[in-house]
Amino acid sequence: MKYYSLAGQAPVTDFRTATLQGQAPDKGLYFPSRIPVFEKGFLDSLPRLPDDEMALQVMKPYVGDCIPEPELHRIVCETLDFPIPLAEVCRGIYCLELFHGPTLAFKDVGARFMSRCLGWFSRDNDRRTVVLVATSGDTGGAVAHGFHKVPGIEVVILYPSGKVSPVQEKQLTTLGGNIHALEVSGDFDDCQWLVKSAFADADLRGKVALSSANSINVARWLPQQLYYLLAWQQWPHRPESPVISVPSGNFGNLCAGMMAWKSGLPVAHFIAACNANDTVPRYLQGGGYRPARAVATHSNAMDVADPSNFIRILELLGDDETACRKVMSAISISDADTVDTIRRVHQDHGYLLDPHGAVGFLALERWRDAHPTAMGYFLGTAHPVKFPDCVETATGEPVPVPESVRQVLGGVKASVPMPADYEALRAFLTGMG
Repeated sequence: MKYYSLAGQAPVTDFRTATLQGQAPDKGLYFPSRIPVFEKGFLDSLPRLPDDEMALQVMKPYVGDCIPEPELHRIVCETLDFPIPLAEVCRGIYCLELFHGPTLAFKDVGARFMSRCLGWFSRDNDRRTVVLVATSGDTGGAVAHGFHKVPGIEVVILYPSGKVSPVQEKQLTTLGGNIHALEVSGDFDDCQWLVKSAFADADLRGKVALSSANSINVARWLPQQLYYLLAWQQWPHRPESPVISVPSGNFGNLCAGMMAWKSGLPVAHFIAACNANDTVPRYLQGGGYRPARAVATHSNAMDVADPSNFIRILELLGDDETACRKVMSAISISDADTVDTIRRVHQDHGYLLDPHGAVGFLALERWRDAHPTAMGYFLGTAHPVKFPDCVETATGEPVPVPESVRQVLGGVKASVPMPADYEALRAFLTGMG
């Protein structure tokens, strides 16, 4: 498999180089040169196929010869070593629970896969690789945990001060060792701009071996396809295809699902479930692609006004707005409706949602108002305990705290305050050398 830059000014490369570089030298995102098609019989065999065998078959075409098959098998085994159940919430609506991993968030899968790939690629390097990542919430903790103590890797995480939940902040600031947290005075878009500026700085990259762990990195983005295969494996209404509602911030998760669909996965329709950051809903309603400044919401991991991965969706669909509107819808959910949905679903169905899951549930529910015979699932991207204030306000009850979270909350925060200024970041990175 080869990868090309969507900016069109960088050399075509392989999975190894695309992973190590993160972003192409021309500032573009890497995209696979072809979309593999599932072999005949693969989807029918899923209910009987072990998760690791399924994952190996899905990821092997993207990795190619860059990782030996026995090593890739080990990587996918370690990536999927926790349950990902499809749970019924109410009649016709299910939740794919992606929050049973070590940091209780869906990004554990991509972060674990990428960290192990990068560890393999960096094993013979004569200098350390610096993984640079911006987070609006869950990415930071997943990356920190996935890369903690990986030999030859240093991790620098930029997060917006005061705009992540207490659990999220502790998960990315308490590990220490090779994990460095930079607390930026600004929002996620500022953090993402700083990361992109670093990758575009040729002089800096000559001094520091940079890689990215955001969903712009193919090794973080592509394994998210596995969620959708696991859901189809458990889908009780085969052969009817599900409508899939994806809580969407930077749009990497939704784009991964659309890659699986292009490979042959049955999907009736995709819904981009957004909060008040409604750039894509406005675009699909004919308002043009006009990002505004990000606004803070209860579903903070989705507080992204200019989603990086949306360009990949457009590429996948031939840059055809009509095709985009046919395969996907986008619905914006307010904070007030988010809180009300958490309360209502808990009261009526005994199911506890986090704010992101609530956005996904309500978007799917509204779709079904217009398509009453449709059935589908939403992605439960984080455990409710990561957002206790919002959830407890909605339900009037404390959120049960898993033991793993109790241990995290007892950790000591260690972060470096930083302005939203590129020279400050550059000085920090060069100082690491």
